[in-house]
Amino acid sequence: MNELRSLEMPLEAADGHAFTLLARLPEQPVASLLWLPALGVAARHYLPFAESLAKRGVAVFLHEWRGNGSSDLRPSRTRDWGYRQLLTLDLPTSEAAMLDALPEAAPGAARIIGGHSLGGQLACCRLALAPDTARRLWLVASGAPYWRAFPPPTRYWLPLVYRFLPWLSDRCGALPGRRIGFGGEEARSLIHDWAATALSGRYATPDGDLDLDGSMSQLAPAVRAVVLAEDWLAPASSLRFLLSKMPRARVSTVELDAQALGVSADHFGWMAQPARVAEALLD
Repeated sequence: MNELRSLEMPLEAADGHAFTLLARLPEQPVASLLWLPALGVAARHYLPFAESLAKRGVAVFLHEWRGNGSSDLRPSRTRDWGYRQLLTLDLPTSEAAMLDALPEAAPGAARIIGGHSLGGQLACCRLALAPDTARRLWLVASGAPYWRAFPPPTRYWLPLVYRFLPWLSDRCGALPGRRIGFGGEEARSLIHDWAATALSGRYATPDGDLDLDGSMSQLAPAVRAVVLAEDWLAPASSLRFLLSKMPRARVSTVELDAQALGVSADHFGWMAQPARVAEALLD
């Protein structure tokens, strides 16, 4: 069994945003993974998952979203950000730190980017902006939020939610996610960007400067995706819609149920016992 090394790497993005990149490293990594959390979930909650993968030879780096966990920012009426800051400021900072930590330990190791839920979507978007980031893409309980990509009756009421949450964010200065049971305290522009994709089916910044959909269509990563059988937030149909944006990708998908996982096969249940998901990604 690999002996694991733990790292806590304090980082600072180009605009001064400070956060900590967590890592679990085996002695001789065969691959490196930059993992992007779900909306409102701090990086530390993925440490058991990182350790499961590291024991199997994957060096795992857990990115921290702006506004969560170790981040020194919290959203408010005077502090706001959206996809642009996450994709062009924070993620490049974590990517550079990951490469600095690995050159001697893992020469030639396969590079992977992946994520859970929104993290999986933004992993795709990051690849669209920087295709050399990784050649492999791992997705867990992830899919596009586009309302038409969901089965009935969910698709009928989703557009109402996608209009209400941006309104609520504007009204409160930030989304009060903890109080309403969706995400954490989230920045207004982040919720507007997410809702715009959910209503239109397209990934883009509001000014149209970043045409993420167009760039995504040129990608050809090797994709390994895990669907949870009881996950209404990211059903298989929403994953298929997300992957349809990368028609050249080589895709392998596995669905896990409660019997396979040993816990509820829903959007977050797998995190309590992540070893089976780690094995499925590596199979």
